[in-house]
Amino acid sequence: MRIKLEVIALSLEDALAAEEGGADRIELIAAMEQGGLTPPIELAERVAARTKLDVQVMVRPHGRSFVYGEPELERMAEDIRAIRRLDKPGFVLGCLTPDKRVDSRALSRLLAEAGESGARVTFHRAIDEATDLEQAYCELGAFPAIRRVLTSGGAPAAPAGAALIRRLRQLEAAMPGTPAVMAGSGLTIETLPGFLIETGVREVHLGTGVRSLDGAGRSRVDPRKVAKVRELLDRMPTR
Repeated sequence: MRIKLEVIALSLEDALAAEEGGADRIELIAAMEQGGLTPPIELAERVAARTKLDVQVMVRPHGRSFVYGEPELERMAEDIRAIRRLDKPGFVLGCLTPDKRVDSRALSRLLAEAGESGARVTFHRAIDEATDLEQAYCELGAFPAIRRVLTSGGAPAAPAGAALIRRLRQLEAAMPGTPAVMAGSGLTIETLPGFLIETGVREVHLGTGVRSLDGAGRSRVDPRKVAKVRELLDRMPTR
């Protein structure tokens, strides 16, 4: 099974570079320095019109936390309704309770706006702040619309969270219907081979690791680096 490659895009140029390099999917965001916020809908429309890639659009109103009150949830619902007008829309979202559990009530509301099981949803790295990451992952299996979970294994960067990511991947394999485990944060071309062998993940998410200036989130996606990652992933043994 081909390992899927998702690349963070901040612009149309990023999206086209990711496509040129062989990415399978982009996560379209604003404000990478805040972990990703909702991009302008006009940008999402341009990207969706110009690329054949799967476009996942971030739905996150601020970078302060993943706990949302009523005004914030209404704003997120409005953003989802706008994104739904795109061709084959995808959504990246996540919400926690004040005690850092999955906020099932808020999540159900947002997924209803996204179209429930017909949507293509990624639960983002809010899961890395959950009190019990394994439990949170299992709880997300109750939501068919959530196709994947982006995680660094509860660590600042995925290589440091490899042991827990491997455990989540084992749960994914043992529990049909649970979301795919997508590893992200701090992955680079150099660290990927060993990380993939250690964790067994079949989806990876890269941001600064494929940009023109190493580690610089504001620089553009480099299609040559994306192509190098694509080549590396295609050389990995299938499982």
